[in-house]
Amino acid sequence: MAGTNVTLGRRQLANRLRELRHSAGLTVEQAAAELLCSPAKISRMETGQRGASPRDVRDLCRIYGVEDEKLVSQLMTMARESRQPGLKQEWGDLGDDALYLYMDLEAAAARITELQTAHLPALFQTQAYAATLIRGLLPNIEQDVLNRRVEARLKRQVLLDSDNAPRYWTFIDEAALHRIVGDHATMAEQFDKLLARAQAPHVTVQVIPFDVGPYMCADSPFVFFELRNQNPLEVVYRESLDRVEYLEKPSDLEIYHEAMDRIRAVALPPAESLKRISKAKSDISAS
Repeated sequence: MAGTNVTLGRRQLANRLRELRHSAGLTVEQAAAELLCSPAKISRMETGQRGASPRDVRDLCRIYGVEDEKLVSQLMTMARESRQPGLKQEWGDLGDDALYLYMDLEAAAARITELQTAHLPALFQTQAYAATLIRGLLPNIEQDVLNRRVEARLKRQVLLDSDNAPRYWTFIDEAALHRIVGDHATMAEQFDKLLARAQAPHVTVQVIPFDVGPYMCADSPFVFFELRNQNPLEVVYRESLDRVEYLEKPSDLEIYHEAMDRIRAVALPPAESLKRISKAKSDISAS
């Protein structure tokens, strides 16, 4: 997708600028005084809320005492790239700015591990399933925003067909197989797509059966991104009704490494998982 990684690049630049200021021992207010700008501008650049211009980066490097010209050049290049049109310009308003960073992380990932407990993963969804699901989760969403979200979700799925496709491993709670999204025809079509996608050599699907009982993160779906040539290299995405979070501190990620190992151990093997999905499809077709 055009514009991919612009949001991620801005976030990476923001992290580097914050690190350089800390290394220089300066506060936001002191940096702002040296740059002849407001503290709010420094703060917005360091959180990725606004792009830093190449001139801002050059001047901040001087203020922070950065003498490595190669590093300065790299940061200025990041600034130029992060100010290019990004996914918001490409897709328009999707109703939640956090989605653009998510799509950037998805496109930059070498490996994606996902747990879904209530519905099927977005990278497997059909148009009808996605539209019905989004409308159910967001009953007040405007129709044009809904249409853009569905279109973006379907276009994102080409990621799994690309030459540079990530290794995608998803855990699906069995409850998601039995939750009717739309009508039975919608579900049958959705199961067909899920089974077809699961045949790809870089895709692994494991169903967590009902008889497992409680397991780690059963109440907290997440997506774990392992990124290519990025800093940080690992990011966890999780969401609740009123917020989304991106976790990247090693201390925050440690428990997710444990959770993935434990879930992988209790979930059905891939071959048995596909049989369980096929059984769910048969049950839908027969009812």
